[in-house]
Amino acid sequence: MMILLLDKNHPLIEEQLSAKGFTFEEDFTSTYEEVLEKISDFEGVIIRSRIPLDENFLRHAKHLKFIARVGAGMENINVEVAKELGISLINSPEGNRDAVAEQVLGMILLLTNRLIISSEEVKKGIWKREENRGEELLGKTFGIIGYGNMGKAVAKRLSGFSTKTIFYDILPNLSDEFATQVSLEELQKNADFISLHLPIDKSTHYIINEDFISKMQKNFYIINTARGKNIDTEALANALKSGKIKGAAFDVLEFEKASFENIEIENMDLDFLLNSEKVLITPHIAGWTIESKEKLAQVIVDKILLKYS
Repeated sequence: MMILLLDKNHPLIEEQLSAKGFTFEEDFTSTYEEVLEKISDFEGVIIRSRIPLDENFLRHAKHLKFIARVGAGMENINVEVAKELGISLINSPEGNRDAVAEQVLGMILLLTNRLIISSEEVKKGIWKREENRGEELLGKTFGIIGYGNMGKAVAKRLSGFSTKTIFYDILPNLSDEFATQVSLEELQKNADFISLHLPIDKSTHYIINEDFISKMQKNFYIINTARGKNIDTEALANALKSGKIKGAAFDVLEFEKASFENIEIENMDLDFLLNSEKVLITPHIAGWTIESKEKLAQVIVDKILLKYS
């Protein structure tokens, strides 16, 4: 089986699959149009996010049997057309769930204990203790929206902090030893924290908006390591200004490029976030650890071999 690699990934993908008889072409620089011209030569494609695999692309891929995304989200692929054409879709959320969960916990602790703010103040010779009094997680209610691989990994780690962890998910009967499933209304009633772990589609686009925020009964912290367009940036900025949202931590932004490489537009509300001491922002690295790079690749290899060896 001939596989096209469109993004750089851990070398174990080529090493292990080559040993099983798969052949490869690496192409990390060609444009969408250039890849389109040759995609019919391949039976498999392994990607991250560089090139969109839209309907036009997929209908040109006459011999494509599978698309493997080294990561969790599949929004860069026209999933419906892929299914129509009988193209198998493979992803690897198991590979970076631990990395995401650890970043979520790190972000929470940085926010609630004002660690970055107070550290920067001390470096400037400013010594404030009362102003930097933190909040403990013990006894708080932590709300997770989306209880898949990432959400479950976060809940597992929160168990060590003795929080009450609840979650909302569209699938039923997912409660486990680490978290209890509740309605969205109950989550909005009780949560002191919200962490998003969702794909992006019509139902989750702007799931956090002005209406959602107004229904939160407590002032709360919010963490988003899922997709930027899960949150309406204008509503978020307004809630931070009013104090309804006490602090926010984001690894993703509404105005990221589809390839996740950088921010693509200027926006007044985004400028507010970038300059607010209540906001922590990282460059889409929550699943981006030394360990997860290898684990993501290994999951992809294992799934390909399970299906095609």
